[in-house]
Amino acid sequence: MSVVAFDLGFQSCYIAVARAGGIETIANEYSDRCTPSFVSFGPRNRSIGAAAKSQVVTNYKNTVQGFKRFHGRAFSDPYIQTAKSNLVYELAQMPSGSTGIKVMYMEEEKVFSIEQVTGMLLTKLKETAESALKKPVVDCVISVPSYFTDAERRSVMDAAQIAGLNCLRLMNETTAVTLAYGIYKQDLPAPEEKPRIVVFVDLGHSGYQVSVCAFNKGKLKILATAFDSELGGKDFDDILVNHFCEQFGKKYKLDVKSKPRALVRLYQECEKLKKLMSANSSDLPLNIECFMNDIDVSSTLNRGHFEEMCAELLAKVEGPLRSVMEQAKLKKEDIYAVEIVGGASRMPAIKERISRFFGKELSTTLNADEAVARGCALQCAILSPAFKVREFSITDVVPYSISLKWNSAAEDGVSDCEVFPKNHAAPFSKVLTFYRKEPFTLEAYYNNPKELPYPSTTIGQFLIQNVVPQASGESAKVKVKVRVNIHGVFSVSSASLVEVIKTPEGEEPMETDQTVKEEEVCTLCNTTEDARQEKKNDQPPQAKKPKVKTKTVELPIENSLHWQLSSEVLNMFVENEGKMIMQDKLEKERNDAKNNVEEYVYDMRDKLHGVLEKFVNEADRDAFSLKLEDTENWLYEDGEDQQKQVYIDKLAELKKIGQPIYERYIESEERPKAFEDLGRQLQMYMKIIEAYKLGRTQNKTYAHLDELEVTRVDKHVNDTMVWMNSKMNQQNSQNLTMEPVVKVEEIKAKTKELYSACNPVVTKPKPKVEPPKEEKTENGPVNGQEATENQPCNPDTTTSTGTEQETVEKKLPQMDID
Repeated sequence: MSVVAFDLGFQSCYIAVARAGGIETIANEYSDRCTPSFVSFGPRNRSIGAAAKSQVVTNYKNTVQGFKRFHGRAFSDPYIQTAKSNLVYELAQMPSGSTGIKVMYMEEEKVFSIEQVTGMLLTKLKETAESALKKPVVDCVISVPSYFTDAERRSVMDAAQIAGLNCLRLMNETTAVTLAYGIYKQDLPAPEEKPRIVVFVDLGHSGYQVSVCAFNKGKLKILATAFDSELGGKDFDDILVNHFCEQFGKKYKLDVKSKPRALVRLYQECEKLKKLMSANSSDLPLNIECFMNDIDVSSTLNRGHFEEMCAELLAKVEGPLRSVMEQAKLKKEDIYAVEIVGGASRMPAIKERISRFFGKELSTTLNADEAVARGCALQCAILSPAFKVREFSITDVVPYSISLKWNSAAEDGVSDCEVFPKNHAAPFSKVLTFYRKEPFTLEAYYNNPKELPYPSTTIGQFLIQNVVPQASGESAKVKVKVRVNIHGVFSVSSASLVEVIKTPEGEEPMETDQTVKEEEVCTLCNTTEDARQEKKNDQPPQAKKPKVKTKTVELPIENSLHWQLSSEVLNMFVENEGKMIMQDKLEKERNDAKNNVEEYVYDMRDKLHGVLEKFVNEADRDAFSLKLEDTENWLYEDGEDQQKQVYIDKLAELKKIGQPIYERYIESEERPKAFEDLGRQLQMYMKIIEAYKLGRTQNKTYAHLDELEVTRVDKHVNDTMVWMNSKMNQQNSQNLTMEPVVKVEEIKAKTKELYSACNPVVTKPKPKVEPPKEEKTENGPVNGQEATENQPCNPDTTTSTGTEQETVEKKLPQMDID
């Protein structure tokens, strides 16, 4: 089971995986651990990540970026309308009223939803992870900003489903950072001791988040969070771009914002300049060649001037810091450490202000870019049964106050109740009790619009169905379970009708309705029937009545969530993503086939005047060179955009001419070694045959071999020797431009044939001879002979110990012939 985490950033993404006993950040096909959050659409395929970012200037209208903040927002949203004017690509309204992105794809105008575009990015990250892990990736944890609302979170969940991912948890970015920080700490206070308080500041490209966390051994608890969704690295880039647009307008009379291509280039250069200024306080140059109208532009800027320009932005740094301390009711001396992460946290002016606010040095023990991905990977490992992870509990918080409202005849038509106040622990469930005679609707909403970076306070409506009165006609008791789940999303998870059944007096009732442990119970009474019920309960005891038992019936719930994709639309998006993946694959195969032709042309053209020169005559070489040149020209003209099969056929046509030349070269390189191996084997067998022939008079090592078989081996060796000498002589006298007389495969086959014919004969083991039994007498005669002290040993009766055979086998090792 793969354990993968995706940090979906506004500008770039990171993939982390738990394996080999630790957390590893995965590199993409460019050996870069950072994958740009870009998607580019072309006439035949999509490019995603680094390949898409490289097209941001040349294909700016169809290359999208910065779409993370468009999740779960209507096209009429003020944020969308403001952002639209600063984009080089076009936004459009989806049929549902949500935001879409208009591009040219497959030479047609298409409008893709934000869920689809994020799904495309996740598809790329999934492929990168699968390539590194060499196995499928399904389960994952995905990061989201802590200030994302329910609509934005559900939108990201839908994007994961489009990419074929099962999101185990949407994890707040600051919570992921706290986990990455705390799980490795060995010196945390014991559970019963006072917790260690650490502040985490995350300043990324698009948002600013602060959280306060209490650590004890084996657990962390988020105490409070604060944020500014309009403060990030991109806002500092905007100030630089506006500064240079104004400067170039005065100096060069250029209207930069009228040319999207020039604006994109300026953003790229300003981002580089911002990073350089973080490390250098001297004047730094900004130069762009052929910027607009063939005009080169140049300017300079230093850190001091830049910080003056950003004074308003820098003044916003302290707001969330002060807010989070007030929410948690902490003093600055309560803070153990302040940890900063995020790309924009490297700016000296920001670090200085945070450090000054807390009155202490900042801590940078975490990787500023990868901390979120690593924390998410740890969470994924904790959730996965395939990994054994140190016990560590995580308590997050609800970022916004959530209330429920419903129609009530008793209280001017509408009643409401705050079910989850701000900074309430999450995930968490509560059970609410209603008394109703008919189905009713609960509406969930954020009750403090001022704290929302989102125009709508609506979360959704939940219709509790199949509610009927009791048999007596009184209101039925309905228990509704509401929950903020592991993703930080609010839901009405279940509803049940408690039926009261009267039993005869004396019969014990069966109580089936029990409150779940550790869940806060909130009883809401809101009808005239409720009041009557309470009045009855307040009366003094009457005569003994029949006992009752209860039965719980689960009720269906109909959800109507704000900006939630319908299952039909979501299934259509999943199907479309599959088709686009297939189209990308086909286009890759087509490009690979084209590149194979181009590569073969360049490779053979060089070799024809190099290593292959001796193996082709001049006339054929000139003709083939001309053919290669024609093919190269064709590739950049008529062959620029052909089907995959056309390139395959073109390559086969070239190889028909070039392959015989190349094969002659390979044969020439490998033939000497093949002949050498055959000759070495022939010499070995010839020595054995010669030893056998001397065996009758001198060497008895091979005397046991069968004479007829040895004769056949001798003939086979001689025939092979004649064949080899004949072929070598013919080949040496033949021109290298002609087909070889004998090929390496034939020589190897001959070597194998010789081994098969000869080796079983010459390695035959010597038969064992039993020594004669000795008959001893008292005087010592043996076998009728007088025993003498120096009696010579009869070689014919010597016992074979196997020594000779071992010697033979050592001389003739088993050869592995290919």
